[in-house]
Amino acid sequence: MGTFQIEGGHQLKGSIQPQGAKNEALQILCAVLLTPQEVIINNIPDIVDVNKLIDILSNLGVKIQKLGKGKYSFISDALHLEYLESERFKKEGGGLRGSIMIVGPLLARFGKGYIPRPGGDKIGRRRLDTHFEGMIKLGAKLRYNKEERFYGVEAPEGLKGTFMLLDEASVTGTANIVMAAVRAKGQTTIYNAACEPYLQQLCKMLNKMGANIKGIGSNMLIIEGVEELGGCEHTILPDMIEIGSWIGLAAMTKSEVTIKNVSWNDLGIIPATFRKLGITVERKGDDIFIPAHKEGYEIETFIDGSFMTISDAPWPGFTPDLLSIILVVATQAKGEVLIHQKMFESRLFFVDKLIDMGAKIILCDPHRATVIGHDFKSSLKATTMSSPDIRAGISLLIAALSAKGTSTIHNIEQIDRGYENIDERLRAIGAKIIRTA
Repeated sequence: MGTFQIEGGHQLKGSIQPQGAKNEALQILCAVLLTPQEVIINNIPDIVDVNKLIDILSNLGVKIQKLGKGKYSFISDALHLEYLESERFKKEGGGLRGSIMIVGPLLARFGKGYIPRPGGDKIGRRRLDTHFEGMIKLGAKLRYNKEERFYGVEAPEGLKGTFMLLDEASVTGTANIVMAAVRAKGQTTIYNAACEPYLQQLCKMLNKMGANIKGIGSNMLIIEGVEELGGCEHTILPDMIEIGSWIGLAAMTKSEVTIKNVSWNDLGIIPATFRKLGITVERKGDDIFIPAHKEGYEIETFIDGSFMTISDAPWPGFTPDLLSIILVVATQAKGEVLIHQKMFESRLFFVDKLIDMGAKIILCDPHRATVIGHDFKSSLKATTMSSPDIRAGISLLIAALSAKGTSTIHNIEQIDRGYENIDERLRAIGAKIIRTA
C-alpha cells in the first residue's frame, strides 16, 4: 500500500483547479448504457473509483476512446450482457459502490440488470432498498442470492410508469430509478427525490439525449417515458467536495489560496457553512479566494449565544462528505462546535487519530463530536496514521499539513479513490509531501 510523508507547518500559496465531480461522474458514466449512440463526456476525473467504473463499462462491451485529458467517447452499441453474470464481474462490481448505478439503465434498455453487493467506504450501513424498491414499483422483479450477495432485476415485458414516494432522498437511488424510468411506458413521478447538483446534471444530460424529465432541482421529478435515447456531449461540474477540502486546507495552514472555476451557483450553502467557522470565503468572478488567516478564525455562535452546531442534511442542506473537513478545521478555530453526522454511524470514528495529534475532541456517540478549538495556540503534533476512507483520509492529510513535524499516512489508496494526483497538485502550491510505495 502507498504512503504519504508530509512535512507540516508550511504556508501554501497559489491557485488550484478542482477536478471533475466524482459523484457526478459515476452517475453520468452509467447513463451511457442507455443508448447505442456516441456519448462524449468532458472533465472526467482521473481517480481510482471512476477508472474502475470505466474498466467495468469496457468489460461490458462499451467502446471507449480517450479524446484528451478528462474527455472520453463512449459507444454502447454491442454489449456483452453475459459479463454481468460472470465471476469476474462479481469481483470487479463488488469493489465499487458506484457500480450499482449500471442496473437502472440496463434494466430500462435490456429488461435485466445484475450487480454484486457493491463496496465503497466503510462508513456505516448503506442499504440498497431504495434502488430496488423503485425498480419493483416500475414493474421489475427482484432476484437476490443471499449466499453470493448477488442482486438481479428483470422486466422482460418492459417497465411501466408509476407514482412513488421514496423513503429516503438517496442520490444514487434516485439516479438509478430515473435512468430506469426514462424508457418506461407512461409517466413516472418520483417524490422525495434527491436534488443534488449531481442528480440535476444527470437529468439535464438525459434530456439532451431525448428524455422528458420535469422538476429538475426539486424533490419531485416527473418523467414521461420515451422509446429510445440518442447521443450527446456533457461536461461534468467541478467537484464541490474537493472545493470544500481546499477551503479547509487553506484556512488551517493559514495559506492564501485561489480555487479556480468553482461553479459558484452549484455550491449551495458550502461557502456559508465554512464562514460559520469564521473562515473568509471571497467570491472573485467564478473563483474562491481564501486569504491567509494570520490571526486565525473564530467559530460563530447562534443568536442566543449557544455554541454552533453543524450537521448534514439532504440537498440543499450541507453535504455529509464535508463534515470530516469541517471537523478537522475546527480543531484550530477559536471556540467550540458540535458536529452532528446524521447519515452514517461510522464516519466520525477517525477522530481518535486527531486526538492522538493533540486535538480537543469529545466523541459523544457514533453520530456526534464536540470540538474545542486550539485557536492556533497549540499546534497539532505529527504522527503516523492510516486512511480509513476517502473523506477521513483528506481530513487527516489537512491535519498533517498543519502539524509540526513529519507525519506518515498509510493506505493512501483511499485518498486516491476520490482525489486526482493530489500530491502533485499540493506540491505545486508549496506543500512538502512525498508519495512512497
